[in-house]
Amino acid sequence: MKRRFLGLHQTVESDSIPDGIYLVRVEQVQYCWNAHKSFYAIRFQGLEPKPFAGHCFSSRLYCTPKALWKLSWFLRDFGYDSELLGRDELDEKALIGLSGVVQISHVVVHGTSLLNLEAFAPATRWSDSRMRLSLRGQDSEVAS
Repeated sequence: MKRRFLGLHQTVESDSIPDGIYLVRVEQVQYCWNAHKSFYAIRFQGLEPKPFAGHCFSSRLYCTPKALWKLSWFLRDFGYDSELLGRDELDEKALIGLSGVVQISHVVVHGTSLLNLEAFAPATRWSDSRMRLSLRGQDSEVAS
């Protein structure tokens, strides 16, 4: 029996994205309930640097009490509606299309490779010279 899963091929692309800093746009958000660690599965599309424009990758943002600081950081830096945030509301549809900067790394947890969201910044910071300096090492790897 054959089954079709839209977007399945895009999960393979996430392996080809190295650790680094990227300007991205939120493409899809899905809440995943778990009795111990509920999270939002977020799919991003790369906008910059150019070699990775159009590539998609996914990661998780947990919404446990201990991890709310990171979710709040993401929402604030990606320009989420401050009125909704002030009411402690997260509207998944309002996240689609938001842009910002993410720093990613690959980690192995219990034998499973995961893409970790290390840091966030507003999209306006992409042109910051320090941001470009951070990417220099990445650009040289891309060129080789």
